[in-house]
Formats: sequence, C-alpha cells, structure tokens
Amino acid sequence: MSKKQLSATKLRIIGHIQGKQKGPTVVFFGGIHGNEPCGVDALEQTFQKLKMSSASIRGTIYGIHGNIPAQLQRKRFLDTDLNRLWTSAGIKAIKTKKETDLSHEEHELIEIHALVLNIIALHTPPFYFVDIHSTSGRTMPFITINDALINRRFSKHFPVPIVLGIEEYLEGPLLSYINSLGYVSLGFEAGQHTEEASVKNSMAFIGLALVFAGCLQRNEAANFDRYYQNLQQAASGNTSFYEVVHRYLIPIGGRFRMALGFENFEEVRKGTVMAMQEERKVRAKKDAIVFMPLYQEQGQEGFFLIRKIPLWALQWSALLRRLKLHRLLTLLPGISWADTQKESLLVNLKIARFFTKSFFHLLGYRNKTLDKDHLLMYNREHTAKNDMYKNTGRFSK
Repeated sequence: MSKKQLSATKLRIIGHIQGKQKGPTVVFFGGIHGNEPCGVDALEQTFQKLKMSSASIRGTIYGIHGNIPAQLQRKRFLDTDLNRLWTSAGIKAIKTKKETDLSHEEHELIEIHALVLNIIALHTPPFYFVDIHSTSGRTMPFITINDALINRRFSKHFPVPIVLGIEEYLEGPLLSYINSLGYVSLGFEAGQHTEEASVKNSMAFIGLALVFAGCLQRNEAANFDRYYQNLQQAASGNTSFYEVVHRYLIPIGGRFRMALGFENFEEVRKGTVMAMQEERKVRAKKDAIVFMPLYQEQGQEGFFLIRKIPLWALQWSALLRRLKLHRLLTLLPGISWADTQKESLLVNLKIARFFTKSFFHLLGYRNKTLDKDHLLMYNREHTAKNDMYKNTGRFSK
C-alpha cells in the first residue's frame, strides 16, 4: 500500500478495535450521505467509550467514514449520490477511469471499496455490515434490508420496524452490493437529520449490534438495557415487517415539492395529495403507509409507499426458501435462468403474466424491469453465506 493510500485509509477510519479474543467482524458506515452526520457522531462517541471500557471485545470492530468531501460541506453529495454507484458493472467501469476523470463520489467509492475488500481478506467471519442514515422528514428509527433470511434473522433482534424490498426500487446502494457478496447487511435510519435523538438512537443501535453479533456479552455491555429501551420507546414498540410497494421517482430536472406534514409510517388513503410535480398534484395510488417523504433539495425519490407484511407470510416464505423450492421455478412456462450461474431469472410476462410479484417475493426474488414484457429476478438466497452465520450472533432477550 502506497503512502497516499495509507494516509487516505487512516482518514477513512473513524475507529478500529481489534479484540484479544476471536469473534466476528462488524463494520459500521457513517456519512455515506454527507448531510446525515448522526452516524459519524455516534461512531466517534462509541469508539471513545469502548476504548475506555474494561469490557472484553471479541473479534474486530470498524467505523468507516462515507462521503468525506460531502460531509465537510454538509451536502448529500457533491457530484452524484455515492449510495447509487455500487453495482458490479458500475464499480468495474469506475476503476477503469483515469484518476483525473473521477468525480468526487467515484474517488470515495474506490477508497471505500478497497477498504471493505481488505477488511474481508484480513479478518475472520462472520461479517456484519451496518450503514447508518437519517431522513429529511420526521420518523421513528427503523431498519432497511435486502430480503435475505440472514438479514431477517439478525434484524429481528432489534426493537424497531424492518422494511424489505427497497432494493427493487434503488439502483446501486452500498449494502445491496455487500449483500450480493453474501454477507449480513443492514441499513439503520436513526431519525431526522438535525435531531439530537438521531445520534442517541444511532449509539443505541451500535451498542445492541455489538452484542447481537457477539463482539460483547450482554453482561459486559453496561448500557444494553437502556439502549434497548431507548429504541423500543423511539419506535413506539413497533417491530413489524413492511415491504415497499411503490416509489415516486422525480423526473430529472423536475420541480418536486412534498406536501408538508407527512411522517414516516403514517397511513394514507388512496387519492391523498402527496406532493406537487411542476403544477400537477401527485396522489397516493392506493391505501398504504408513507415511507421516506423527501423534504430536502437533493434526492431522486420523492416518497415511497409501504404495507405491513403479515407474520404468516414471513413464516411461509422462510419455509419455502429453506426447502429451496425457488430452484424449481424454471420448470414453469415463461421462466428461465438469466445467467449460467443460475443466480437470476428471466420472466417473460407474455407467458407468465399469471404470476404476481408477491409470489416471487415469497421465494426470495426481487425484480428489475427490463422492458414491458420482461422482468429480471434476483434472489439474495443464492449468494447468502448461510453456513457462516449458523449458530452465531443469536440472542434471545
């Protein structure tokens, strides 16, 4: 590693603790969006507390700065959203560019990508990755995950709601890339950008994650009960699972204004005026729940709509996936493997129009629309390193 790379790595790392005993590797990211400071603030305070503690750390803990140039200017991003660049093809293309042709965020991606791969190469499994964010509108704390069973199992330990399926609507989030490598990856949304409670919630989440992953024993985590109660109260006792059913994508260059007063997890009726696009009213297309309404200048997603997932559907989908029934889908008309690795499906809607998205979701597939007649379906269960997480990170309160 060159002196320049070493210097960049030191600046990138908020904190690093190597335990004396073997254990998991837990990696936290803060400030992937530069106008969301709560993750960085919480990680700085947490590492300071951990270094002063007499608790016995097992494994390795990292805290990583996200978009440093954007953080310095308190902007979501400078050139392009760093949390929309993480696709295999995109990373490969960025790495072929001359350094002088790279945008601010592409520079950041190259450094973070190299650091993540280095951590995976040097440290011991199981690996846990947590990306800490905040929102422009008022919200209770919540978790977002790609819908893989390893993510579900780890997420459900936390006393906050969990939202599945956002990967169908976002191209290139950091955690989707890491999850495609097979590792547990969680996004934690701590609260509104400017609220002190967002830092408090982030610290609580970090503290619980270290216990649930196995870096700390519960009796060594002095604030465990307080952290758990803080998040439980902040989330009003809501531990339900939800899935994204709609995204309003803002046209490039369009003038979007979210209607004032919406909060995350607020129920809305079909026809409710959600926003103004130019001079046109944008209405809710169905009875649903508001998710991540946009109350800032930067951002492409105006709002999402979500719905609660019944417990029976979660249990049924977990059973079907454990039985690996998804591998039989290509026996059905209109469905074929899209690649030789058998990691994604190609669905011809002219033939397989009788299959619903919910059917594929049960089996772990999420879709990307190729054209009006074809869907590409991805399944995180194919790449999930399930054996790595057997009998690890389990915790019962």
